Amino acid sequence: MLDETTARATVTAAADRLFYARGVQSVGMDAVRAEAGVSLKRIYALFPSKEDLVVAVLEGRTRQWSDGLERSAATAATPRDRVLAVFDFLDTWFREDGFRGCAFINSFGELGATSPRVADAVREHKESFQRYVLSLVRDAGLPDAVALQVVLLAEGAQTTAAITHDADVAREARSAAAALLAAAVAA
Repeated sequence: MLDETTARATVTAAADRLFYARGVQSVGMDAVRAEAGVSLKRIYALFPSKEDLVVAVLEGRTRQWSDGLERSAATAATPRDRVLAVFDFLDTWFREDGFRGCAFINSFGELGATSPRVADAVREHKESFQRYVLSLVRDAGLPDAVALQVVLLAEGAQTTAAITHDADVAREARSAAAALLAAAVAA
């Protein structure tokens, strides 16, 4: 029998795979059970409701997102390049097999109107991303307003890539961000 930490991680990973591939509402707890290899009784002991499981999945996605951004930024040589590294991270992600867009946007679209906890988890993730980009923009010596502009380019790229299945969208968004940064420096 799996210890609680391992069981939580196993169930959350299984739910994440299923929710991301098929959507939260189309995945029943029996499918999560089958994917995770953990009994329903144990799943409900760990996650008393499906909403609890969705929130746990989103928390895991936030960690993945933050770690990916940090790894990408670590390869950048200058503060300006760290801002643009956001789009390098997106480019790599958009090219992964099974890319279906932003799990947060997808979850919000499905559950945001009916689940305040899911809406709050999505909102916190998006606000955290904005704070992260703001810190990068400030480190680059750029005006604070540039941060939201960069975030809007990144968010738009995610949605566009998911809908069009065009991974090159990240590169185009990076080019737009580079022009934006250059204009902010010139101003």
